[in-house]
Amino acid sequence: MNHILIRILDFLMAFFGLIVTFPILLIVIILGYFDTRSPIFIQPRVGKNKKPFNLIKFRTMSVDTKSVASHLASTTSITKLGGFLRKTKIDELPQLINVLKGEMSFVGPRPNLFNQEELIFERDNCGVYSVLPGITGLAQVNTIDMSTPKLLAETDQKMIRTFTIKKYFRYIIQTASGSGSGDRVS
Repeated sequence: MNHILIRILDFLMAFFGLIVTFPILLIVIILGYFDTRSPIFIQPRVGKNKKPFNLIKFRTMSVDTKSVASHLASTTSITKLGGFLRKTKIDELPQLINVLKGEMSFVGPRPNLFNQEELIFERDNCGVYSVLPGITGLAQVNTIDMSTPKLLAETDQKMIRTFTIKKYFRYIIQTASGSGSGDRVS
């Protein structure tokens, strides 16, 4: 796969995506301020070659929620606005900044936390950290989340091995049209 072409597509789509969604971003920041007083959520994640980067999202959980993978977080931590943002996937929009900066791609393995040791082990074994993490990918559109580390790592590996430009757009379209549930909260 031509990495330069993907980087150009990522950059252009993130740039224009931020311009087009700016009114939504502004409204969510204002509503988020009234919801939690801290509308932006920034968290260190594992990036390409296991290099750390700061993932940017809209806050969907109360400020005092423990830093754990989504599937380990309690639904009681999710705010009313946060529930809406998760359901509509609007909480992911600030990650366009990560894509613009070259820390993420639109398509790739979802970036995990550094405390997810089992997942890091499985992804290391599958060579998953050789690519940029992504907003969406094969695992997300098939509702495979971080609660099944081995299956997730194997699915990520399959996506990397079989990656094409056609699949790049397919995963984005499937995500935009509601396929999969992303990272679930129990």
